[in-house]
Amino acid sequence: MSDERTVVHFLRHGEVHNPEGVLYGRLPGYRLSDRGEQQAKVVAEFLAGRDIAHVVASPLQRAQQTALPISDMFQLEVATDERLIEAENMFEGLKVSVGDGALRSPKHWPKLWNPLRPSWGEPYLKIAHRMLGAAHRARQVAAGREAVCVSHQLPIWTLRRFLEGKPMWHDPRRRQCSLASLTSLVFRGEELVRIAYVEPAGGTDPKVTGA
Repeated sequence: MSDERTVVHFLRHGEVHNPEGVLYGRLPGYRLSDRGEQQAKVVAEFLAGRDIAHVVASPLQRAQQTALPISDMFQLEVATDERLIEAENMFEGLKVSVGDGALRSPKHWPKLWNPLRPSWGEPYLKIAHRMLGAAHRARQVAAGREAVCVSHQLPIWTLRRFLEGKPMWHDPRRRQCSLASLTSLVFRGEELVRIAYVEPAGGTDPKVTGA
């Protein structure tokens, strides 16, 4: 088996224009804000000295936009992998902030019966498996070099917890996956040997809807 070193960077998209403060999930039409576009450029500059051979993104607009400065930097086409998409969520289009959102309404409470799965959206294990598939595909394409996969906070965080052998259910307020952050998987051949995390554009509050 080859022991070549390959790095697969999972990049969370930049800040989204979301003046209504809703949980946008997979809804179309949610683009990067001006700040988000700048964050994407900061990440491209951060990666400028790396050996990036492959750039792939979720099909959602905000992820595709975040990938563009990197693809331009390295003169690569942005590939699309459906497995990098945001998690399904029954609360799409609603405000879900604690104290003033949809969770205050009793009609939504039956959706919350099982936080371990979770009952209101795509199962954590399904998310982890599709994201791991995307990771290995990117590893194969960029073998011996580096790849960037642009995705979303919950899928990236779920994959990381799965790989670290931790329970995938968690407190969303404690996710270490800021806007435009990089969660990097380092492989020797097919074996994952290290997970690294960095915030080129600075830290952000995981509790802020639309951030």
